[in-house]
Amino acid sequence: MKVLISGGGTGGHLFPAMAIAEKLKEQDPETKFLFVGAKGKIEMERVPKAGYNIKGLWISGIDRNLKSPKNLLFPLKLVTSLVKSFWIVLRFRPDVGIGVGGFASGPALFMARLLGTPILIQEQNSFPGITNKLLGKRANKVCVAYDNMQRFFGDAAIVKTGNPVRRVLQEPVSTKQEAAQIFEVDPNKPIVFVFGGSLGARSVNRALMNAVDFFKSNPDVQLIWQTGKVSYAACVQSELAKLDQVKVMQFIDRMELAYALADVVVGRAGALTISELCLQAKASILVPLPSAAEDHQTKNAMALVEEGAAVLVEDKKLKETLIPTIQELLSDESKRDSLIKNIAKLGQKDAATLIVKEIYDLKK
Repeated sequence: MKVLISGGGTGGHLFPAMAIAEKLKEQDPETKFLFVGAKGKIEMERVPKAGYNIKGLWISGIDRNLKSPKNLLFPLKLVTSLVKSFWIVLRFRPDVGIGVGGFASGPALFMARLLGTPILIQEQNSFPGITNKLLGKRANKVCVAYDNMQRFFGDAAIVKTGNPVRRVLQEPVSTKQEAAQIFEVDPNKPIVFVFGGSLGARSVNRALMNAVDFFKSNPDVQLIWQTGKVSYAACVQSELAKLDQVKVMQFIDRMELAYALADVVVGRAGALTISELCLQAKASILVPLPSAAEDHQTKNAMALVEEGAAVLVEDKKLKETLIPTIQELLSDESKRDSLIKNIAKLGQKDAATLIVKEIYDLKK
C-alpha cells in the first residue's frame, strides 16, 4: 500500500501522523509512505529523522490580523502549493491520503481527492482547525477523539477512535537509570518536567524564569525544562538556567524518558498532550492556552480535573500560582498518587489500531 500523509506545523499535528505511520508499518512493513509538510516547520526536520520521505510546500496560514502584509502572499502560496501537490500526488499515486491538520494538508489532500484517492482526516481536538473543517466535507472518513463532532463535519463518516500516540509513549519506561543518565539528573530526588509543546509556551517560560528563588531555596528539586524554539535563547540565558539542578532544552527527542523521570509534569492542555499524559499516568498541572479556538484547551483540561486526574492553573494566574501548585504536589504524595490513579484510567492505547483499520477499509 502507498500512503500519502500530510499536515504538521506543530507536534500536536505531526506526532499523531507519525503514530499512524508507525502502526501501518507494523501491520505491513512493505507499506510505502510519502509525507507532505510546510517548508520551515517541525515536520521538515522530524519526519526524515524518523526515516520517512517528505516533500515541502510553500504554505502558511492566514494571519489573524487581516491587515497584515503577510496575507498578501497567501493566494500565491496557495496556488503554488496546489500545483506542486498535483504533481506530488500524480507521481506517487497513493492508495490512501491521510490528513492530520495543519495548512500543508489542505492543498495535498484536496489534490489527492480531486485525483480520485480516498482520504481520511484525523482530528485531534474538540474544535477542528480551518483546514480539517474544509477537508472534512470531502473526506471519506473522519477519525475523531471527541463526541458531537457532527456539528463541524456534517454528514461525513465520523468514527470515534481517540488520538494516536507513538508506541514508545504508550508504556512507562521500565527503568529510570537510562533516562537519568541522558538528562544528567538524580532519579532519587524530586523532578519537575515542564514543556509547552513543540513550539514552547512563552507565559509558562516567563513564570519559570521568575521562580529562581524557589529553586535556589530547594536545591534538591530538579527541573527538566523544554522551552520550545521561540523562547529558547531567552530561557537559556536566564538566571534559572544557571542553576545546577536545571536542565534546559529547546526540544526533547526522548519524551518517554522525560516522562519517566517526572514526579510532576507541567504542560499545555492540547489534545495530544492530554493523550500522552493519560497513557504515561503522570501527576499533571495543565495550563490551557487562552487563545485556543473556542477555548478548547480549557475544556480538555476540565475533562481531567472533573475526574480528579489533573490540576488546572489558569494562564493569567501563572506568575502567582504555578510554583505554589508545584510545591504542593511535590510535598503531598497522597495527592500525587490520587492524580496518577485517576489519570491512568483515562488512557486509550488502541487509537492508532482503530485508525489503521479505517485506512484499510478505504483501500478495499
